[in-house]
Amino acid sequence: MLNKLRLRRKEQTVMGHRLEEPRMTLMVVLWALVYVGLPLIVLGSLVDLVVQATTGQCVGFWCWL
Repeated sequence: MLNKLRLRRKEQTVMGHRLEEPRMTLMVVLWALVYVGLPLIVLGSLVDLVVQATTGQCVGFWCWL
């Protein structure tokens, strides 16, 4: 699998025109934030909630807002 990522594909052409390489779009970035960022925020909030429930002190990001 890593070899496939490292090796460049031969240039693709259609009727003599070179096709552009695929690139990241805004939707890819948004979905990456949803799949990575959202679970991290939820997990961090749950840890903050557990710490606050056991110690009585707010130690999370939300305390300083």
